[in-house]
Amino acid sequence: MAHVYVTGHRNPDTDTIASAIGYAELKGKLNPEDVYAPARLGDVNAQTRWALDRSGAVEPKLIKHIKLRVKDVMSKEIATVHRNDPLRNVGLAMAKRDISQVPIVDDDGALVGIVTERGLARMYTRESREPSTFAATPVSVGSMVEVLEGELLAGEDKEAGGKLWVISMSVETMGQSMEPGDIVVIGDRPDGQRRAIELGAGVLVVSNGIRPEEDVIELGRQKGTTVVLSPLDSYVTSRMIQLSVPCWEIMAEDPLTVDPDELITDITDRVMEVHYRAAIAVDGDGKPLGIVTRTDLLNPEPRRVLLVDHAERGQSVPGVEEAQVVEILDHHHIGDVQTRTPIPATFDPVGSTATLVVERYRENGLEPTQATAGMLLAAVLSDTVVLNSPTTTERDHEVVRYLEGFLGVEAEKFGMEMFEASSDVSDLTPEEIVDRDLKEYGSDSGERMSVSQIETVGTGLLERKEELMGALEKVRQQNGYLFAALMVTDIIGQGTELLCVGECAAVERAFDTKAEDSVINLPGVMSRKKQVAPQLLAAF
Repeated sequence: MAHVYVTGHRNPDTDTIASAIGYAELKGKLNPEDVYAPARLGDVNAQTRWALDRSGAVEPKLIKHIKLRVKDVMSKEIATVHRNDPLRNVGLAMAKRDISQVPIVDDDGALVGIVTERGLARMYTRESREPSTFAATPVSVGSMVEVLEGELLAGEDKEAGGKLWVISMSVETMGQSMEPGDIVVIGDRPDGQRRAIELGAGVLVVSNGIRPEEDVIELGRQKGTTVVLSPLDSYVTSRMIQLSVPCWEIMAEDPLTVDPDELITDITDRVMEVHYRAAIAVDGDGKPLGIVTRTDLLNPEPRRVLLVDHAERGQSVPGVEEAQVVEILDHHHIGDVQTRTPIPATFDPVGSTATLVVERYRENGLEPTQATAGMLLAAVLSDTVVLNSPTTTERDHEVVRYLEGFLGVEAEKFGMEMFEASSDVSDLTPEEIVDRDLKEYGSDSGERMSVSQIETVGTGLLERKEELMGALEKVRQQNGYLFAALMVTDIIGQGTELLCVGECAAVERAFDTKAEDSVINLPGVMSRKKQVAPQLLAAF
């Protein structure tokens, strides 16, 4: 199952948000095996907020980038073992899942250590010629019985801390080496079993599944020796007893941990530095969420993204050059986003991307939800300025007529209500006004420029001209733009006052008109896409 983010441009407007919502919904209906999630690249503006509230649509999730994160590549089906569990449980988890490291947790489920294949191997290779001893790492009888899948015949669960013996010697020589409290593994040898108990064995483990005689069991009870029956042979029984020690005895403390939202490029070096070549992703409480290994970091699948209402890298989600772009649906000019493989890409000169989305619903015989339809109507009316923009086509009119009937509303009344509700920007700072619908453009010569736009009812906003000019200059300097401009578009007067800072002579040439006090009057100009951007780009 693929997960695809559907996102518009930065500084999102109503068309970019509605198109993301609408196209994600449609793609999900057409491809139910995949997940299409609408996303946004910034805060929604007042107009879009009105549309969301009016329609009841859910605001898309904010994403800051599309770069690969730990949680995109980590294994989420993580096996953990409690610190007091026998080491055998770690081995079983490794074998069952074909993994080479297991996180160890405490009673609260928080990470306290890690056991690796290397750690298990070192435990065996460090053994000497002396008998194994549990003096420093006592093992519980309960863990022994669990690991052996055996049976407790006499005595109780207790800690055993002596040496481990596998008896092959004669009864007469047993007492030369054994000490009270030792763990003795012996087969079907009643005399040897009795001798071990008499010598004070702490635990007697009878192997091969052959139950000892009742007098041996009774003798164990009398002498305080715990008697365990193992279904395994003596050699395997002894090895399994060694795996009965609690995990905390050999675990490595302070394993490498990472945050699930960290970029994989930021953790790769750290993962390569630890011998087990892995990191454990933990939540805020230190509980394991997943594990990422060196293998996961080699040629990982990039995140998938579907672009709507734009095709410029400068306007797109950060990291788009690292992502797998699966489709582009736009009504602007062809941008500079590059893809690794051929993809469906639509650049269709209609009034809004929402128009293209609605057309695709109808082509597939599907209908949007009421909430999505409300957002799509708001988007078409916003981008076409209630069908008054010169970018408006007959296809936009047809889509609006369809949505009017579908929603049972009057489009012109709906649109004017939307613009009136969102045209009051008195509570916004000049920086917010400039940034909320800003688009960056680049020329063939490498020059960059920005054009912001705000639609108003009337020209009252120009009373704040000096503040707005200051905000434009700040944007220009921070980004190294040749110039920064703001279109103050009056939807009633159907014209634009263009505020400009920087190298504005080129802007004056583009429109063959002089600025008056840094403001260029552009009567009849409503569209940034069709009437402003092409003129500016042609001037360079």
